[in-house]
Amino acid sequence: MSVALRNAQRAVPVRRAPLRRAVCILRAALGASRFDVGLVCANNGLMRRLNGAYRQRPEPTDVLSFPFHRVVAGELPRPSCRDEYNLGDIFLGVEYIHQQCRDTGEDFDGVLAVTAAHGLCHLLGYQHNTKPEWQQMYQKEAEILEELNRLTGASLRPLTAGLF
Repeated sequence: MSVALRNAQRAVPVRRAPLRRAVCILRAALGASRFDVGLVCANNGLMRRLNGAYRQRPEPTDVLSFPFHRVVAGELPRPSCRDEYNLGDIFLGVEYIHQQCRDTGEDFDGVLAVTAAHGLCHLLGYQHNTKPEWQQMYQKEAEILEELNRLTGASLRPLTAGLF
């Protein structure tokens, strides 16, 4: 299945091929290769509007996930027809992420991949509202990033490190 990647911003150059490859690897590590996923690279304005509309926080953020299915963390959706082989959409706040990377000196492409991993986990029901949820999500992110690191030679760590 496919990863539909759309760059809906012009503020920051995005290397789309490596990002698409990373998302394909991460999706496979989650056992969800048969499912489509949408990935939108967004600027601060769009992220602010979406975050305000869906989370009542009208400020830019790094990632927002909109799952197609409601699933329990760790379970894959059970589609009843071909059109339901869709995980949902991930909006990456690339302008926000780029600003954070400038401030911290982190690698922008690496942080994009880690943020996409975080978004994919949200599409599959993982949350981080409580410490047990955070521990479960952190473990899953670490697991799939380990596979990405193995295949690409990177050394990426989960986004949710140190949340609790």
